[in-house]
Amino acid sequence: MMTLTRRNLGLAAGMATAVALTAGSMIAFSANAAPVSGESASIFVDYNTASGEQISLGDFDGKTVVMEWTNHDCPFVVKHYSEPVKNMQSLQSDAMGDDVVWIQVISSAPGKQGHLEADAALAKNAERGAAPTYTILDPEGNLGRAYDAKTTPHMYVINGAGTLAYQGAIDSIRSTKVADIDKATNYVTAALTAVSAGGMPEVTSAKPYGCSVKY
Repeated sequence: MMTLTRRNLGLAAGMATAVALTAGSMIAFSANAAPVSGESASIFVDYNTASGEQISLGDFDGKTVVMEWTNHDCPFVVKHYSEPVKNMQSLQSDAMGDDVVWIQVISSAPGKQGHLEADAALAKNAERGAAPTYTILDPEGNLGRAYDAKTTPHMYVINGAGTLAYQGAIDSIRSTKVADIDKATNYVTAALTAVSAGGMPEVTSAKPYGCSVKY
């Protein structure tokens, strides 16, 4: 069973709504479900990964978690994965070296741009030299909608207490040009640095840029 809810959020009447999505699947969320920086992140439970595991946000209590929405055919995603810079791969490697859990999420629906089955998702990461801790397969878009993921990439940083420390664009320059990566302020790096020091980043939210998530 796959369940999704907001941390510390009860199901009191008028405060939350439960919607049956498919057999064996339920999602519970508040009337205003969009995540808010500085508040508890949406809890997800028993989501399938490309490697065949099921993971829940609670599995990583006490650890910083990065969530990265991706679509390998989106030119904005290609920018950050492309050689020789390999910006996204470097971010993943550096974060995981600091014991951060990096969760890549594919919310593209079957038949739409960016959709991958498990084996193809693993092969794509191997081809690019990407090394997320996990890749969640979200073809129904439940997790993407719960986090209000709008673009690929769309980034989230959750601290060890489960607080959403950052959400939004990967960096400050909206473009598909690889040359702009070094010129930009990387909001994910800044958020991870602040969280590692026990604080909150100066920028906790930035308008995401990229291709729309293909729900």
